Amino acid sequence: MEIESEELKDTGPVENAWSLKIPKFTPDDNPHGLLEESKFATLFPKYREQYLKECWPLVQKVLNEHQIIGELDLIEGSLTVKTTRKTWDPYIIIKARDFMKLLSRSVPFEQAVRVLDDEIGCDIIKINSFVSKKETFLKRRQRLIGPNGVTLKSIELLTECYVLVQGNTVSAVGPYKGLVQVRRIVEDTMKNIHPMYNIKSLMIKRELMKDPKLKNESWDRFLPNFKSKNVPRKQPKNKVKKKPYTPFPPPQPESKIDQQLATGEYFLKDDQKKAKHRHEKEEKQQQTKRAKEEARKKDFIPPEEKKYDNTLSNKAEVNINAFKAKMKKVAKSNNLFKKL
Repeated sequence: MEIESEELKDTGPVENAWSLKIPKFTPDDNPHGLLEESKFATLFPKYREQYLKECWPLVQKVLNEHQIIGELDLIEGSLTVKTTRKTWDPYIIIKARDFMKLLSRSVPFEQAVRVLDDEIGCDIIKINSFVSKKETFLKRRQRLIGPNGVTLKSIELLTECYVLVQGNTVSAVGPYKGLVQVRRIVEDTMKNIHPMYNIKSLMIKRELMKDPKLKNESWDRFLPNFKSKNVPRKQPKNKVKKKPYTPFPPPQPESKIDQQLATGEYFLKDDQKKAKHRHEKEEKQQQTKRAKEEARKKDFIPPEEKKYDNTLSNKAEVNINAFKAKMKKVAKSNNLFKKL
């Protein structure tokens, strides 16, 4: 009965699947090897060629440990991995394919080689399909990286994954539980949810796991809730006014021949046309010449002088009797001064 109960425990449902330990796969588990050859090829960009040439001996050494052949084709720009008759692990070819993908996507060899371990996986997330505008895409991608890469570093510390943001993809290498968290953070960030909400929730969950009292309770009351707000956007200064909708297409513009037919120029002979064009050209030259002469003469035209109005002085009436009396007083004062 005890043996049966132990077997039931092993085959029964598991509350925390992440706590299960995966047994290591050894050559004794598959002594006969593989019957068919599997092969995968991955293209790499031109700028990765120099780095791959330098680290290729290390790549071959790692692949040989798992009995897998790796080929580097610099002419086609491809990385190829294939199994041999001695390969015992059937899933290692998938791991080797992911290893080549990460190397071609600028992930360093030290981080990419971790994919070959059983408990480590990789995830390549495409982020260009979330946003249509390029400006918003660049802003949200930069938000994921953070100032001086602080946000990306905090994501790596909390999820225990190596994360590389480059181009239109995000490459992640780490444990499977961490890869799930990284994907959620990246997708939420590209959907205009700030990564700090997910980072805070991961930090709170880590602290709550340490408390045995709250282990079996719901943690929703502790986690931050994101509420989308309709923030009014800045309106453009010059708004383009839409023309009233008409179901009919605009009238077709007149061609050069139609214009010549309307003016009668179409029926002129070649000599007459040349003479007409010459006459029009001479008229234009004369007009420009006159305009230049007028502009030169402007400097020599004297400014208009201000005219003073002398009518006010003429209009003023002079009192003659008062003027005579004033002059008599002046004469008297002069005579007295002489006598003294």
